Amino acid sequence: MNDHASYQEANARERLRQLLDEGSFEEFIGPAQRVVSPHLGQLNAPVAFDDGVAVGRARLGGMPVFVAAQEGGFMGGAVGEVHGAKLTGLLRRALDERPRAVVLLIESGGVRLHEANAGLIAVAEVMRAVLDARAAGIPVIALVGGANGAFGGMGIVARCANAVVMSEEARLSMSGPEVIETANGVEEFDSRDRALVWRTTGGKHRYLTGDCQAIVPDAMDAFRQAAIGAIGKLGAPAAPAAAVELTLEGLEQEQAMLTERVARFGALQDPADIWRALGMPDPERIAMLEIAPFIDAAASRRAGGQ
Repeated sequence: MNDHASYQEANARERLRQLLDEGSFEEFIGPAQRVVSPHLGQLNAPVAFDDGVAVGRARLGGMPVFVAAQEGGFMGGAVGEVHGAKLTGLLRRALDERPRAVVLLIESGGVRLHEANAGLIAVAEVMRAVLDARAAGIPVIALVGGANGAFGGMGIVARCANAVVMSEEARLSMSGPEVIETANGVEEFDSRDRALVWRTTGGKHRYLTGDCQAIVPDAMDAFRQAAIGAIGKLGAPAAPAAAVELTLEGLEQEQAMLTERVARFGALQDPADIWRALGMPDPERIAMLEIAPFIDAAASRRAGGQ
C-alpha cells in the first residue's frame, strides 16, 4: 500500500484495496451480477453494474468488518433504490454475522433526483439500519474524504454513526452550497466562495464543533489507522441490551449538544465567528495550519463547543 496515496483522489475500489487488509475484501453482489437501477434505463441514463457502491466483508487491522464504499464518480455517489438497498442489506446482515464493526466510506451528494421517492425511502432505510446495528452493539464508523463530500441523506447517515473520521478536504452537511444558494439566494450562501464553503462544511470546522471525532491528512494510511483506532476505542460489539442503553445515552448527549449549539451560535453569521466564540483568537491563521498543529490548537477549545 502507498501510505501517502491521496484518499480524495482514489475511487471507491481503490480505497477498499488500500484501506483494508491485503486481499481480505469479499464483495457481496458484485458487478458481475449486474444488479442495476431499474429506473435509470427508463430515463436513458447510464447505469453502473454495482449501482455506484461496493459492499462486502473484509479484515481491517486483523479485525473482521463489514464495509461499504460509495463511488463518487458515478452520479456523485448519489443514492438510488438499489444503491440504498445494498447499504441496508449490508447493515442488516451485520446483525446476523456480528462483525467487529461496519465501516462506511461515504461519498455522496445525496439522493438521485432521477429516482425521487425510491431514493428517499432507500436513505431512510439506511438510517434505520445504522441505528439498528448500533442498538445491537455493532459499532458503525463513517469515513468522509471524497471530492463529493457527504451531503443530503448520506450526511445524516454519517452523523448516525458512532464515529466520523474526516480529512481537511472533506465536507459534511445536510444541504450542499449550490442547493442553499438556489433556495435562499446568493446573499444567504455564495457557492462560488470556496473559502466560505470549506469553513462552513469542511473537516476542520466539523472537528472543532464536534461533528467528527477524528481529522486526518488526506492519505490512505491516515484513514486506515484512524478507522482502526476508532473501532478500538469503541471496543468489541456489546450485548444488545447494553448497547441500547449506551445508544440512548449517546443520542441524549447529541441532542443536548445541538440544543446548546443553537443557543450559543445561532445568531452568528460566519463560521469564523463561531471559532472566535470558542476561544480561537486568530481563526484565519489556525485554519491554515497542518492537521497535527491544528489538532493541538483545537485540543483546549473543542470541549467548549460541545
